[in-house]
Amino acid sequence: MKRQLLHTPEGVRDIYNDECKKKQVLEEQLKKTIECYGYQVIQTPTFEFFDIFGKEIGTTPSKDLYKFFDREGNTLVLRPDITPSVARAVTMYFGEEKMPVRLYYMGNTFINNSSYQGRLKENTQLGAELVGDNSVAADAEIISMAVECLLAAGLKKFQLSIGHADFFTGLMEAAGFAEESANELRELISNKNYFGVEEVISNHEMDANLRELFQMLGGFYFSADEMAKARRLAEGHPKILASITRLKELHQALKAYGIEKYSSFELGIVSSYQYYTGVIFAGYTFGSGEAVLKGGRYDRLHSYFGKNAASIGFAVTVDQLMSALGRQDIVIDIPCQGELVVYRKERFGEAIERAGRLRKAGIAAELICMDGSLDKAAYGVYARQNHREKITYLE
Repeated sequence: MKRQLLHTPEGVRDIYNDECKKKQVLEEQLKKTIECYGYQVIQTPTFEFFDIFGKEIGTTPSKDLYKFFDREGNTLVLRPDITPSVARAVTMYFGEEKMPVRLYYMGNTFINNSSYQGRLKENTQLGAELVGDNSVAADAEIISMAVECLLAAGLKKFQLSIGHADFFTGLMEAAGFAEESANELRELISNKNYFGVEEVISNHEMDANLRELFQMLGGFYFSADEMAKARRLAEGHPKILASITRLKELHQALKAYGIEKYSSFELGIVSSYQYYTGVIFAGYTFGSGEAVLKGGRYDRLHSYFGKNAASIGFAVTVDQLMSALGRQDIVIDIPCQGELVVYRKERFGEAIERAGRLRKAGIAAELICMDGSLDKAAYGVYARQNHREKITYLE
C-alpha cells in the first residue's frame, strides 16, 4: 500500500529538477513573446460549471471530462480547454468594451480520454485570445504571434498548417451530407484517411466542381495559381468561396509579417472543437506526432455567454513542445545564478549574515553546513547541478 502511494495515476507525472526549471524558462520565453504584442495576463479557475464546456458550445465530449459535484449538487468539471473559460470571463468583465481585448493565459488542462493511452491527461497550455476584431489583420496577428512563440522556443524547422472551418462545412452543405455522414468524414479527415474520404464521396452524387474540391481536402497549397483554381471551382458555392477568399487575403497579410515561409494552406484541416467558425491552424515540428500548438477563429462562442464578439486565439501545449525540443536536441539554457555558502558549524552566524545580505540584494543564497566526509569537489558538483554561479567557503 505504501509503495502504491509513491506512484501517480495513469496520464499524469511529476516534473522536477532541471526538467521543471527548463519548463519554467520555456514558459517565460513564451510569455515574454506574447506580452511584446500587447497582451495582458488573465487567470481562470481550474474547474468550472459543466455547462461552460457543454455539447452546445462544441468543446470536449462529456465522456472525456473529469466531473464531480459541489456541496449544492452542481456538476463541475476540470477544464479540458481554457478558451471557453476566457470567453466567459471576457463576457463578464468586458461585456460593454468596444475596443479589442487582448488576453493571454497559462494553466493546466485535463482530458480523461482512453484513446490518450501513453499520453498525458494533464497538460500545460499557454495561449492568447484576441477578442472584438473580425479582420484578416487580427488573423495574421495571432498567427504571427504563434510563429514567434515557436521561434522563441528555439525551433528552426516547423510549419503551420492553415485552413478554414467553413471550407469543410460548406462542402458538407453544398453536397447535402447528413450530420452522421459529415461526422464520419470529419473523423476520416482528422485521421488523414483520404482513401476513406474518397470511398464515402464516390457513392454520393455531386457536380464535377464540387467533387474536385473534395479531392483538394488532402493537399497543401502554396502558390497563387493553386488558390485561384480553388476559387474558380467554388463559384456558385458562396460559403466555400468566402473561405478560400479569406485564406487568400490572409496569405498576403502573412507576407507583410514576413512569416509566409512557416505557413502552408491545408484546405482539409478540421478541428475537434466545434466552436471554430473561420481560420483554423495547427503547428507541427519534427519529433512530435501531434501538433505543438493549435488555434482558430471562434466568432460565435461569446454569444453563449451573452456577448457578440468576433475572436481568434491559439494555445501552445507546453509539454508537447518540450518533448519536441528534446528530440531535436535543442537546449533550453538554465542560467547559473546565486551563491552556495558552505560553512563550518562554528561559523553558522557568519553564514546566516552573509546569506541575509545576498538575499536582500535579490541574490539567491543556499546554505550547507560542512560534512567532514565530503571534499570541495563534491560541493562543486552540487553547485553545478543546482546552477549556482559561485561558491563561498567559510572554513
